[in-house]
Amino acid sequence: MARLRNQRLIDAVAARVKQLREAKGVTLEVVFHDTGIHLARLEAGRANVTLSTLEAVCRYLNVSLAEFFSQGFEALGEELGDHKS
Repeated sequence: MARLRNQRLIDAVAARVKQLREAKGVTLEVVFHDTGIHLARLEAGRANVTLSTLEAVCRYLNVSLAEFFSQGFEALGEELGDHKS
């Protein structure tokens, strides 16, 4: 089975992670030191993050997954939510 990759979604996740990290005022190095999670590839849109890793990043940034997806994903709404057969 082929791996599915939605680059627009990956880019939106990348931008949101970077936005929240910068708002918290922490560097990529600090996040890695505190969590062991490398965010550089994720923030560059070159990594397809797992839900478990995203949840850990959100926890570190003090946002819920619902809050995470509440901004920056509007343009993807139809693409992501309209999967009728």
